[in-house]
Amino acid sequence: MKSTFLQSGLAALACATALAFAAPSMAAMVNLKADLKASNEVPPNPSKATGSVTATYDDASKKLTWKGSYKDLSGPATAAHFHSGEAGKNGGVAVPISPSGPAFEGSATLTDAQAADLMAGKLYVNIHTADNKGGEIRGQLMK
Repeated sequence: MKSTFLQSGLAALACATALAFAAPSMAAMVNLKADLKASNEVPPNPSKATGSVTATYDDASKKLTWKGSYKDLSGPATAAHFHSGEAGKNGGVAVPISPSGPAFEGSATLTDAQAADLMAGKLYVNIHTADNKGGEIRGQLMK
């Protein structure tokens, strides 16, 4: 009887340990991409500029890491941001991006609301210039 009780206790301990180590592996890395075009701006503009952003989101730490590039802007980038908003609608700034040069990268830890917007396809990237203060090129971050 003691042996059965001991075996049951050890089995339960082994299961609990396995679950404890398995929990971190449940975190998911999500890959996202945005194609930046003037036609995605609200309202659209006639710029010939293009760009792209690739991003990885770790849902356990809520860390968003990105790399992007752009070309043929009407002038130097004056600002860049991730905005909260659906395609076809403007939204507020969620995360600033340093638009240094035609290539840029960075990372940020998202709030719960920003993470929910990201996973619902409601974050977009916007590159601003002096000629297009509201944004010259824009792209929705999508899985």
